[in-house]
Amino acid sequence: MQDHYSLLGIQRSASIREIKKAFREKAKQIHPDIAGTVTAQGILAVEEMRRLLNAYEVLSDQNRRSEYDQAYGRFVGTYRFDYRTFLREQPEDGASQAKLIFFELLHLEYEEALKIWEARGGLDFPLEHYLEREDWMDCAFILAEELDKRQRYYEAFMLLVTLVREERRRPYFRHFMPDVETFLKELVRLRLKTAVDAETYLECLELLMELHFPPKDEARWLRSMAETLVHMGDLQTAQGIFQEALRRDPALSNVMQLRRKLNV
Repeated sequence: MQDHYSLLGIQRSASIREIKKAFREKAKQIHPDIAGTVTAQGILAVEEMRRLLNAYEVLSDQNRRSEYDQAYGRFVGTYRFDYRTFLREQPEDGASQAKLIFFELLHLEYEEALKIWEARGGLDFPLEHYLEREDWMDCAFILAEELDKRQRYYEAFMLLVTLVREERRRPYFRHFMPDVETFLKELVRLRLKTAVDAETYLECLELLMELHFPPKDEARWLRSMAETLVHMGDLQTAQGIFQEALRRDPALSNVMQLRRKLNV
């Protein structure tokens, strides 16, 4: 994994001006608007741009740069500070363990990061209480990606919902929030339903409805709620929810069976 300095192609002693110049030059080479986003090459460009922008945001902020330098280990005289060991030696300290989880994720030690996260309670471990807001959001997103890869869809869903809720409250992921939302929608559309029981699935859809997505998205989730309720035998509730789905999107697709079953 490249560190932020090598990604930008600069020395660790680089000035803010040099950082900005390097970022602009790299961005011109890989910007998604130039590379495109439809092909595999375009997708790689988007990911590279994400990493580049993250590197720039960290190194152009004096406080975040200092923390980053410490996290990756800096030489002080002839002594190398081992940040990972320092954090591991404080297993009872929530803040240290939260930082350790993030540290391991940044170093691609995903299994170790998940192991620590699970030992601290998983979804019940309040990362947001211990990490800076930006680090917490980055950490939660990477965790969600790794949980999704391991077919732990409910946990990934809950982390993504928390991110979207926080983003609605106070924007941070401005450049990448569409990716977060797309990730969440695809998780719900393709994988979540078969991974949880019907009641849990309904609860997840209700959480989505609280996030105020566009009406067409909400209509699809309401349709899924109605279908689930039909399978559960609650036709009366299903009918009301299905009617609400049609109100939000009169052109909603895949509704013929529901119309017949609910007489709508």
